[in-house]
Amino acid sequence: MSVGENIRRIRLEKGITQMWLADKAGITQAMLCQIERETKNPSIQVGKAIADAMHISMDDLFEREEKKGEPQCK
Repeated sequence: MSVGENIRRIRLEKGITQMWLADKAGITQAMLCQIERETKNPSIQVGKAIADAMHISMDDLFEREEKKGEPQCK
């Protein structure tokens, strides 16, 4: 999953609206929408603000689902 997909998934799991998250992260709702739709990538600072607002780690934003047959780094 991409960063935008992870933000959206976690936000919805927590029952958080785009407006609330954008406000807490100090960005506009339009920018958050673009990040979630993957038309814009968040800066490190914005990613940290989003993670902090949702009480998650930055690692959670970059988490990927393992795909069958995909080689894993060990």
